[in-house]
Amino acid sequence: MKNYGFTLRQLQYVLAVAEMMNFRRAAERCNVSQPSLSAQVAEMESSLGVPLFERDRRGVLVTAAGQELIARARRVLVAADDFVDAANRFIDPLAGTLRIGVIPTIGPYLLPLVAPALRKAYPRLMLVWIEDKTDALVRSISHGDLDAALLALEADMGDLEHQAIAVDPFVLAAPSGRKLGRAGAPVTMNQLRGERILLLDEGHCFRDQVLEYCSGGKLEELGFRATSLPTLVQMVSSGAGITLLPGIAVPAESQRSQLSIRRFSRPVPFRTIVLGWRRRSSLADVLGKIAKTLRVTLESDRRGTKGIGV
Repeated sequence: MKNYGFTLRQLQYVLAVAEMMNFRRAAERCNVSQPSLSAQVAEMESSLGVPLFERDRRGVLVTAAGQELIARARRVLVAADDFVDAANRFIDPLAGTLRIGVIPTIGPYLLPLVAPALRKAYPRLMLVWIEDKTDALVRSISHGDLDAALLALEADMGDLEHQAIAVDPFVLAAPSGRKLGRAGAPVTMNQLRGERILLLDEGHCFRDQVLEYCSGGKLEELGFRATSLPTLVQMVSSGAGITLLPGIAVPAESQRSQLSIRRFSRPVPFRTIVLGWRRRSSLADVLGKIAKTLRVTLESDRRGTKGIGV
C-alpha cells in the first residue's frame, strides 16, 4: 500500500494559502494558528520534495510547480467531498444541505415561486442560494464550492451536466406611449432599426444573448450599462431607450414601471433555463429530482397564468 506522505488536511491548508496568498489569513480561515499551518505546509512540501510557495517579507508567491500541483490538490479535495457526500446520501439521499447558485436575471423572478415548492417537496433538505454571474458560478461548481446552479444553457457552461427547466422567451420593453410600444402585431427586427437600446453590463450572459439576437438590427447601444434588470427597466421607463427582457421578469418589472411590453415575431429570441452540476457528481440523482420538481412547478404556474413568462 502506497504511503502518500501527506494528509487531506494538509491539502486544505495548502489550498487556503494559495487562495489567500497570505499564511496568517489562511490560518484564520482554517481556524488554526499560523505556526501550525506553516509547519504543516512545510511538511507537505518536504514529503513531495517540491516547494509550492516562495516566502519573503513582501508576501507569498506560488511556484511553477505549485501552480500545477495546487490545481490537482483542488480536484482531490473536490473528489473527497463527493466521497463523503455519496456516503451521506446512502443514509438519506434527500437530507442535508445543497448549495445552489443562480444568475441575477433568474434569481429574483424564479426563486419566489420555486423555493416554497422545493421546501414542501424536500422538507429535510436545506437549500442555500448564492447569486452571481455565470462564469463565477461555473467556476464555483468546478471547485466544489457549489453543488449546482440555475443557468442559461446558451451561456458558456463549461462541461457541466444539466437538465432543462424551462424555455424563457425574450420580449421588447419600450417606454409607455412610444409608437414602438403600442400594442399590435409581434415586433420584427426591422422595426427596431435605428432604435437606442439599453443593455446590462459586461459579464451578464443575458447581455450577450441580446447582442447576438440584435446583431443584424443596426441598433444604437447607449453608453449607460445597468448592473441589474430593475435598473435597466427604470431607465427604459424614463424614456432613455428600449431593451429586451426575459419573459420571467415581466410580471414583476411591469408592475413597478411604466413599460409597454410586446412579443417578438418568429423566430422568437429565447434562452433555456437549466439546472447544471459537475460531471460525475455524487449528487447527480438528487439534483435530477430537484430539476424535475422545478420543471413541474414552472409548468404548473404557466398553465395557471396567461403571462409572457416561462
